[in-house]
Amino acid sequence: MTNPANPEIGRRVRTGGFDTNVHDLGASRPGQPPVLFIHGSGPGVSAWANWRLAIPVLAKERRVLAPDMVGFGYTERPAGIAYTMDTWVQQALDLLDALDLPQADVVGNSFGGALSLALAIRAPHRVRRLVLMGSVGVSFPITPGLDAVWGYQPSVENMKRIMDVFAYNRDLLTDELAEMRYRASIRPGVQESYAAMFPAPRQRWVDAMASRESDIRALPHETLILHGREDQVIPLQTSLTLSSWIPRSQLHVFGHCGHWTQIEHAARFTQLVSNFLTEADAA
Repeated sequence: MTNPANPEIGRRVRTGGFDTNVHDLGASRPGQPPVLFIHGSGPGVSAWANWRLAIPVLAKERRVLAPDMVGFGYTERPAGIAYTMDTWVQQALDLLDALDLPQADVVGNSFGGALSLALAIRAPHRVRRLVLMGSVGVSFPITPGLDAVWGYQPSVENMKRIMDVFAYNRDLLTDELAEMRYRASIRPGVQESYAAMFPAPRQRWVDAMASRESDIRALPHETLILHGREDQVIPLQTSLTLSSWIPRSQLHVFGHCGHWTQIEHAARFTQLVSNFLTEADAA
């Protein structure tokens, strides 16, 4: 369910006080919850830009939901909204409620990993299994890469520099991709909301996204943790910490991979996630 003229636009669902743009594809088998993909926080990001390679593959075997979190993509931006974890967690819960879904498997990338972690902690019964990819969610000294991403000022050259931080495989960094992401970052209202989320000093936003260690250690969910070894945005140590704290977790590290695991190793990423969720279906 996407707009042929603009694949970043899906369906509109009322979530609390605003409309969320969400991609809703595939169908669940009886007893099988959908998978909820939560994107990262790069400039000009949207759910489709983040998950475009994974969505059609996973949608062949289960229902897939991929919303633009408020402040990003094509979701409505209400005046005066607070861009906080409370807001984003509530948006995710409101989306599940609006679609009459008691539970979902949740896959979160980077910022979306922190949000997925917070969702599982605050509403554990709404999450069946958890996938955290290049995830925030524990405190760490902010990297130069993340500081640059959150401090982005719109220009094609700045977008090229940001993408160079994201990817290990430089063949992915085409002029066309940089231009597309730059254009997305200058749509009306996009940069204004983005700049409002992560003003300097930015270490405080890393800390604000961190969940308490005791809450992470108490998670009952089976959790798959994925990370690129050469990630310059979120250090590998965050996933090592999460894997040591979450009791029922497994960790997969991709070599020759930056922060774009789902793009740089797309087939391996979707296969790992599919196997992990199918295991729960069988159980």
